[in-house]
Amino acid sequence: MDLDVLNMFVIAGGTLAIPILAFVASFLLWPSALIRIYYWYWRRTLGMQVRYANYDDYQFCYSYRGRPGYRPSILMLHGFSAHKDMWLSIVKFLPKNLHLVCVDMPGHEGTTRSALDDYSISGQAKRIHQFVECIKLNRRPFHLVGTSMGGNVAGVYAAQYPEDICSLTLICPAGLPSTTDSKFIKQLRELQESERIDRIPLIPSTPEEMADMLKLCSYVRFKVPQQILQGLVDVRIPHNDFYRKLFLEIVDEKSRHSLHENMSKIQAPTQVIWGKQDQVLDVSGASVLASAIPDCHVYILENCGHSVVVERPRKTANLILEFLALLHSLDNNKKQA
Repeated sequence: MDLDVLNMFVIAGGTLAIPILAFVASFLLWPSALIRIYYWYWRRTLGMQVRYANYDDYQFCYSYRGRPGYRPSILMLHGFSAHKDMWLSIVKFLPKNLHLVCVDMPGHEGTTRSALDDYSISGQAKRIHQFVECIKLNRRPFHLVGTSMGGNVAGVYAAQYPEDICSLTLICPAGLPSTTDSKFIKQLRELQESERIDRIPLIPSTPEEMADMLKLCSYVRFKVPQQILQGLVDVRIPHNDFYRKLFLEIVDEKSRHSLHENMSKIQAPTQVIWGKQDQVLDVSGASVLASAIPDCHVYILENCGHSVVVERPRKTANLILEFLALLHSLDNNKKQA
């Protein structure tokens, strides 16, 4: 083989080896960095841009895609200890011409965390209202989506600021009493009785605890490599003290049943999506909402747990789009009548 050609292959091989070795090193030594790169890549691929908004000395971090148009904008509120990027799996199946906004909830990710802040559900709803006013999202009524803790906040927001929203989607929302204790509630009671409430199942500090949390939250069994589990834990550990404080705040008497206390005030057309095999918040909460909110559209997903957004993203996106299309059709019929 010609020496020049041989040198070319050696140089090409070396050039390819560098990113491959960097990837392997990141996977083995810095798995948390790989998690961050993963979210950065998917935000970029899906066209989501990260921005910041300030209300006095308080900073909100959010991502968005598209611009306000004739269809309602969509604001998405994530659950406990998550962040705005958890919605990327659903964003993938939503039209690019829809105006989407995903915000980091108070104290999470890039949004301000303050020891003096009110992290009760009503306190978080007030903060989200400040964010909405900051970016002028309520120039026209928007569609509000919330899951788990974010669903609790979304429901309270809809009750307290009815003029801001045109419709509401609640995905496995917290804040409701249940006639049936979920596996998670039973675990919490056992921990309280043994005075080990610091071992909250939703706040893992080891890869093993992370694996247990994933099993608790998902009906679908994801095969997650040990290094990825370690990366997920590494990302969370610096925030675990805050998560414990927040958890105790939202299960306190002031917030535990906030959605239940406000659901009769919800005027907007409401959609409820729940995983039938939810082990965190029992699916019976769906009937509680259906009995209190007029013309509430309830969808129970078979073979699905609490992590509806991750387990059934395409189905969830389609249900939201179908709900919005139905409301648009009904609105046109009213105008023509």
